Amino acid sequence: MVRIAMVAGEASSDQLAAHLITALKQHLPQAQFYGIGGPKMQREGFDSLWPAEMLAVRGYAEVLRHYRAITGMRRQLLRRLLQDKPDVFIGVDGSDFNLWLEKRLKARGIPTIHFVSPSIWAWRKNRMTRIVESVSHILALYPFEPELYQGTAVKCSYVGHPLADVIPLEIDRRAVREQLGVAQERPVIALLPGSRQSELHFMAETFVDTAKLLLQRHPQLQFLVPLVSRETRLQFETALWKLKADEMPFTLMFGHAAEAVAASDAVLVASGTATLETALVGRPMVIAYKMSPWSWRLMRGMRYLPWVGLPNILAGRYVVPEFLQDDATPENLAQALGNLLADRPARAAITRVFAGIHRLLRQNTAQKAADAVLPYLQKV
Repeated sequence: MVRIAMVAGEASSDQLAAHLITALKQHLPQAQFYGIGGPKMQREGFDSLWPAEMLAVRGYAEVLRHYRAITGMRRQLLRRLLQDKPDVFIGVDGSDFNLWLEKRLKARGIPTIHFVSPSIWAWRKNRMTRIVESVSHILALYPFEPELYQGTAVKCSYVGHPLADVIPLEIDRRAVREQLGVAQERPVIALLPGSRQSELHFMAETFVDTAKLLLQRHPQLQFLVPLVSRETRLQFETALWKLKADEMPFTLMFGHAAEAVAASDAVLVASGTATLETALVGRPMVIAYKMSPWSWRLMRGMRYLPWVGLPNILAGRYVVPEFLQDDATPENLAQALGNLLADRPARAAITRVFAGIHRLLRQNTAQKAADAVLPYLQKV
């Protein structure tokens, strides 16, 4: 039996990996998938040996607080994989965790595939040596990434982004609003404060205060807030209560981020994969992000590109306003969102840019990724 080990520790990685498992099972219906993965992977028959939530932390300070638990889990997983070798190991994003594993597995003759190129295009390129030592094959989501690996021992295949396959090129906003029970004529802003509890810790109150300012200027506004878990919903509800905003027009949702974005006129979104999803749905946005001051000082010195938002990186220019750390104030965010609400031509121009990005990334990603993985398994 073909045995495929995988590690995907975050919600976006869980989705990527689940699509890949589905595509691989079409060719290898008896394959066994195991390691660390989330609920979408598990619905595809994946055997998760540890909860994926243990890896869903971000920022240096946040990782340090969980360092002993994370490294202990990683050492245990490595021992298990070396004792009972898989035919291939696929690390899905999570480069800090997965590259460590991949280096040791590759040294013992296990092919290692890394799905989602580490962001050497966004940060200083001192990670390339580590990647070459650790990875047999990179599956890249973005078209400019394979060129970065030319001249190295690492194979790199551009596979596109699965969200571009899943999200339709055109979405009927009126139909989505009808589905959600949102009045057609009412202005709507979607708030996406992050998928991790660590993100809500820093972002929830800022997002609520931003909404309060916007409501003063636009009394008819409605806010849609998709949240991925009971824990993050509780964090956001706590921020509403603390800031005396629990009577405001917030509609909290379990999941359904794409629908919330599709129903909106503009979006306030925490930096990350959600910015790409918002662009693929075709809605103008403002990007915000905060982390611990210590993490911010370290990461600010490592920045390589002038932007952090994926829509700006893919467009190669400043399309979406970005407000990071001390600049991510409710006043700045409310002003930028208010500008979008007031400027229909600007919103239309941004939507056209996003449509181009959507077509570029629409590559039947799961099948392309499976095609890159299968040669490593046909030798089994």
